[in-house]
Amino acid sequence: MTDLRTPERIMQLGLGFWASKALLSAIELGLFTELAKGSLDTETLRDRLGLHPRGIHDFLDALVALGMLQRNVDNQYSNTPEADTFLDQGKSIYIGGMLEMANDRLYGFWGSLTEALRTGRPQNEIKSGDNLFDALYADPRRLEGFLQAMTGISMGAAQAIAQKFPWGEYRTIIDIGTAQGALPVQVALAQEHLTGGGFDLPAIRPTFNKYVEEHRLGDRLRFYEGDFFRDPLPEADVLVMGHILHDWNLEDKNMLLKKAYDVLPSGGALIVYEALIDNERRQNAFGLLMSLNMLIETTGGFDYTGADCSNWMRNIGFRETRVEHLIGPDSMVIGIK
Repeated sequence: MTDLRTPERIMQLGLGFWASKALLSAIELGLFTELAKGSLDTETLRDRLGLHPRGIHDFLDALVALGMLQRNVDNQYSNTPEADTFLDQGKSIYIGGMLEMANDRLYGFWGSLTEALRTGRPQNEIKSGDNLFDALYADPRRLEGFLQAMTGISMGAAQAIAQKFPWGEYRTIIDIGTAQGALPVQVALAQEHLTGGGFDLPAIRPTFNKYVEEHRLGDRLRFYEGDFFRDPLPEADVLVMGHILHDWNLEDKNMLLKKAYDVLPSGGALIVYEALIDNERRQNAFGLLMSLNMLIETTGGFDYTGADCSNWMRNIGFRETRVEHLIGPDSMVIGIK
């Protein structure tokens, strides 16, 4: 039989930004939040979102074809269950913050990936002499949006960690680089015996405290203020580093792991979770693409495999390590002191 080859997969991949930008624009416009209130026809949506009549039918029907919207026989549009769950700004599990950041920042920066590959240099605000984090911390509203984005990308993993790790053996937890506090909140909700909190820079405190109080956990979780490069880490039975290590070069990765090891008690645990690249570097495309994102966003950061992290932990002194899948592309490496 003749091997019939087509370019379909290549074309879908090469033009994948079409679908991506359709979704990102829908989030920017607040489409899914609007439809969370109920089904609407095209004209009502056009009026509420302030859209021109020329493109709206193709825009909405493209989102139907992409599995983000549904259209009934009366031509009323509604969210799919997936979109309604995760893309409605009114819900606590809204993950659109990360996608908003992708739309506002990353979409443009990824246009310079070729330059990054040729030069090894970041392609974000650094190119124009600016610093992302200086700008973030100077603008409380923008900072809160960034922290919400971090909650969006971490929520699924946080809920999985809350269920999969043997918390009954421990009493206290501190999340290093906690942002809003999604991880300690999810763990505390699932494990009523635990206390602890989150460690991050001083500017994060108001957002963390607000998030914790919204979940009525202020009596069990508190904010620990500091810079994990300059200050000692707070002590707890379990320390967590989620989407932290990939920001830094190997020297800094090992330094942060060593700082965690030094403050853990004997038998204490460090949980590191990321979109870990599979050991054969063939399957977790998201983890590999995230590493390219670190090329664009940082001066030395990169993503890594579970085996890489386990080896770093063992070299530092952790007596036992294991890798466990969490959800989607995310896995965790557990090190026991």
